[in-house]
Amino acid sequence: MKRYPSIQALRAIESVARNGALWRAASELNVTRSAISHQLRLLEKDLGFKILERSGNRTEITPRARAYAEDVRRALNMIASSTERVSTHGLSGRLTVSAPPGFAAAWLCLNMADFLAENPDVVLNVLSSHSLTDTSNPEADTFITFGHEARPHVAAEPLLSVEFTPLCSPAYLGRFKNFNDLSILKGATLLHMTDFADWENWMKLSGLPPEDAHRGICYSDMNIVFTAVMAGEGIAIGDTVLWGREIRAGKLMRPFDRSLHSDTGYFLCTPEANLENPIVLEFHNWLKARLEVSRMRRAERP
Repeated sequence: MKRYPSIQALRAIESVARNGALWRAASELNVTRSAISHQLRLLEKDLGFKILERSGNRTEITPRARAYAEDVRRALNMIASSTERVSTHGLSGRLTVSAPPGFAAAWLCLNMADFLAENPDVVLNVLSSHSLTDTSNPEADTFITFGHEARPHVAAEPLLSVEFTPLCSPAYLGRFKNFNDLSILKGATLLHMTDFADWENWMKLSGLPPEDAHRGICYSDMNIVFTAVMAGEGIAIGDTVLWGREIRAGKLMRPFDRSLHSDTGYFLCTPEANLENPIVLEFHNWLKARLEVSRMRRAERP
């Protein structure tokens, strides 16, 4: 079972970074200075890096710890806002969310039980659209899209940036002698989503002819591509966020270092009429907080 930092430790580092001194943080949190120091020492063990350093006669927070504290502050603010709304309004009703199949399968379905645990009187519907930018379904209260197209009376905001890189199973990679050697692509089966575009772009980035991407198997659904990759059927350009759990577990590997940093990503798109809907607001804040916590965990890993 994963071990997460305690809320007391997170509040301690956030307060120290914001106030600039242990004694001010101790006063704000109504604890002793030694209690703050103890929480920071425990947090250092969890994070694996120094939080405080001596500078002359002063003790200062390290730059890395300060950056982490800023992330913690955003997450704590989201949690506080969510808690206030739930305790005040006691949300109930129906929420319909539209999301691409890949996002729904790789992230939403693995996390939405927690949203319902916090909002037990909400009935949730999740719809999947094969048009990654679609926001036209009148049944949906809010949309998660990959990229977005400007539409009247629909507000869009960036949700999650994406990095793409070749991914395959350890068993498939084991068929080749060398690791991080572009020559293995000559004998590899390339797996594609709809067309050759992702592999073409990666080939160009790697100094290879883009026409080398014009082979392999094209699928119409990213979930099918994922299944094929996990089964050891080839190498695909995959999303390191949505496939991150399998990468961290060693079920998927990166044969090469290079990756595509897309100029797009996932967006949160909502009809203007639903922007003040309390259930939609609660879902938005929960989603952002949950994704921020996930991003912080990835950033902590070496």
